[in-house]
Amino acid sequence: MENVLRPLIVFGTALVLTLVIGWATDRLLRKADERNHDTPLWGLLRRGRIPYQLVLCTALLRGSYDQAQLLERHQVALGRTLTLVLIGSAAWMAIRIASAVVETTYSRYARAHRDPARVRRVRTQVELIMRVVSAIVIVVAAASMLLTFPEMRAAGASLLASAGLLGIVAGVAAQSTLSNLFAGLQIAFGDMVRIGDTVVVDGEWGTVEEITLTFLTVRTWDERRITMPVSYFTSKPFENWSRGTPQMTGIVYWHLDHRAPVEAMRERLRDILRACPAWDGRAYNLVVTDTTPNTIQVRALVTAKDADDIWTARVAVREQMITWLTEHHPYALPRVNTAQAATAATAATNQVPLQKRYADHQAGN
Repeated sequence: MENVLRPLIVFGTALVLTLVIGWATDRLLRKADERNHDTPLWGLLRRGRIPYQLVLCTALLRGSYDQAQLLERHQVALGRTLTLVLIGSAAWMAIRIASAVVETTYSRYARAHRDPARVRRVRTQVELIMRVVSAIVIVVAAASMLLTFPEMRAAGASLLASAGLLGIVAGVAAQSTLSNLFAGLQIAFGDMVRIGDTVVVDGEWGTVEEITLTFLTVRTWDERRITMPVSYFTSKPFENWSRGTPQMTGIVYWHLDHRAPVEAMRERLRDILRACPAWDGRAYNLVVTDTTPNTIQVRALVTAKDADDIWTARVAVREQMITWLTEHHPYALPRVNTAQAATAATAATNQVPLQKRYADHQAGN
């Protein structure tokens, strides 16, 4: 009977203590969160209550399982299992705590600074730092788990002896991975591209949605996701429309007939922009930039405060100008000559009546 009651008492006591301590800790964090509305730290720390309770329960069982004579035939295996669970849950809790601290620091910085470019840069750095911290914690936890096995401790000397050769082989084999890793760190701290930046990559226009240590995701205007290695942004040129000031100048082209009313188009462009909320009022212009035997090329310049507004302004100017020309100046639209070409004989025959009418006109005068 004692062999049955003792394990139940140990498990029950550990479970009850874990629930009581976990509830009390969560209660304290909730009160701290209610008193300090300016910082989200206490609310974020509550996310770690599950790994926290798991650490408590595992630590209590790990410290009392041998005295309680739990599973005497499998005490070694049980002790090692509890140790592995304790290490894993401790690593999980450490990542949650680090995440809470990092997110709190970022939120304070975002509230203190109004510059969206600086906020996006810090956000990118914070996310990459958090990924590095998580990777380090996971690697340390995995190594600690492996060292709990006597066989791994015995093999440590040989592993250390061959570390130099293995490092060279791993470096050659993972050359692309390491280059992406260092490129990710370069992007994070070199301020080349940030989360939320508007970029043009390989002719695709989109917004940077995610940056990791190895790849970068761009969300295009049609909701597609383009994923590419971060080393691309350190080795090839790309357009970053959010670099520096977000203000932009957009271009709209029309191919029109030579009789197009350019001066009236300038006035119409001014009226269109005054009614367009996307125009920031800085500048506008309309000029003839090129000419061909059949058409002229008219270019309009418009300005806006960011990439989204410049797209809206360009679309509005293009559509409304074409509609205005169609309704009020249809002759300005380009035409295609479909008349039958005259041969040399036909041209000579038609030339005689023309010369006769000219001679009669001169005689009449």
